[in-house]
Amino acid sequence: MMRLQKYLALCGIASRRAAEKMIADGLVAVNGITVTEMGVQVDERTDQITVGGQKAELIAEKHYLAYYKPVGEVTTAHDPEGRATVMNRFSDYPVRIYPVGRLDYDSEGLLLLTNDGDLMNQLLHPSSEIDKTYLVKASNDISDQEIYRLRNGILIDGRMTSPAKVRLIRKDPFSTTLLISIHEGRNRQVRKMIDGIGHQVVSLKRVGFGPLLLGDLQPGSWRQLTDAEVERLKQAAKKRLTNFPKTI
Repeated sequence: MMRLQKYLALCGIASRRAAEKMIADGLVAVNGITVTEMGVQVDERTDQITVGGQKAELIAEKHYLAYYKPVGEVTTAHDPEGRATVMNRFSDYPVRIYPVGRLDYDSEGLLLLTNDGDLMNQLLHPSSEIDKTYLVKASNDISDQEIYRLRNGILIDGRMTSPAKVRLIRKDPFSTTLLISIHEGRNRQVRKMIDGIGHQVVSLKRVGFGPLLLGDLQPGSWRQLTDAEVERLKQAAKKRLTNFPKTI
């Protein structure tokens, strides 16, 4: 026996949180009866579970991908504005996979995709504190004092950010490049942090997600994660492991 939302996650339908919303919205039925309350227990061997009228079945094989999302794609299945989505790239993939979190339309870099809803939920849960690392090119000369502020917290949307890891990479005549690592998942957080010290983001690339690095992937390309990488992700979700790359 297991909770219904966990069953849906193991089916690769969605993360547990997204599955809970599906249940609340009346999209899920158990043995033909629509379920809207949380905490329902199901027996995967005998119960028939459907989502939107389609049978939900446990997935035997899990898939884990690293994708270099280019600028100009949104990380949703469908965009009401008609913009290109990450999922367009995987329309012919043999199983349904989902992005782990979001990466802004005007940002690029490492995006994980999987049909392992349980791991997805663990990676995205705030308690896991998984670090996401970004290579940020910002306008003008960022001072040591401003870097100190980024490290210790910036007030955005009425709330202070958690401490961040910040490393100066280089300074050019009209820009500064930083490596910034955060574990919060607030909307457009890095951009707002840079705005908060009086600068603007020129370009933003995610180069690390927990223990995984973007490596030599090129924009629009993807690869399967190795078994060792998947295991490192699972351990990171459990032990709050972080990674602040020494190389990018």
